[in-house]
Amino acid sequence: MPARTPKYQVIADDLITKIKDGEWPPGAALPPQKELSTRYGVTLATLRQALKQLEDEGLLSQEPGRGTFVFPRAKYQLASLHGFADDLRAQGQTVTTEILDQVAATPPEWAAALIGDGPALRLERVRLVAGRPAVHQLSWVRGTSLVSRDLSDTSLYAALLEQGHLVHRASEVVRPGLLEEPVAGLLRRPAGEPVLLSERVTYALDRSVLVVDRATMLGSAMEIRTERAASGQSVQWSRPGG
Repeated sequence: MPARTPKYQVIADDLITKIKDGEWPPGAALPPQKELSTRYGVTLATLRQALKQLEDEGLLSQEPGRGTFVFPRAKYQLASLHGFADDLRAQGQTVTTEILDQVAATPPEWAAALIGDGPALRLERVRLVAGRPAVHQLSWVRGTSLVSRDLSDTSLYAALLEQGHLVHRASEVVRPGLLEEPVAGLLRRPAGEPVLLSERVTYALDRSVLVVDRATMLGSAMEIRTERAASGQSVQWSRPGG
């Protein structure tokens, strides 16, 4: 006699079907837990087990005091030479960019060591996926030619190409970390939450550095994907500080 499917799994499967069918699109709020538990005829504990499973799978985001939201986890492709927004839009995600700062400024030491200590563009952005903050990104771009360029809906790489700068390659390190202020406030999440921290250096054909980025990605919103081939490896693993 086949084993009976647990109630929480039946609920999880039904919720997945509703999400895939568009009944609850990305960014939509699910009904309150009490209402859902009544609808499915189960206890709150059973319902929460189903919701936790879908949250672990990256389909839902549970926010204390606010509710449960459909928030398919975006996949950030390490092996591709694209910006964050390009990667996410290619997967069908709805991505918008909020420009927090776009000014000519003197870069700090960590950026000046790579792009030089002359005037540069300081570009600070928040990426929203399905209308919800997912990535905070601080970029320092060599030169100031893009200071007045509207970058809210244009790839930084595309804007650089318009200026005659061909992006050749980029190196990137992604490591785990904890969310700190003031970025926590910008991403509307509590400080101390686990996040992914990215440091990217983008090079031109002449090997000079065009852009240096530091990004904070919410672990509840992003996952890292890479492709490995028999002829090579695109991701290297090392111990912190090693």
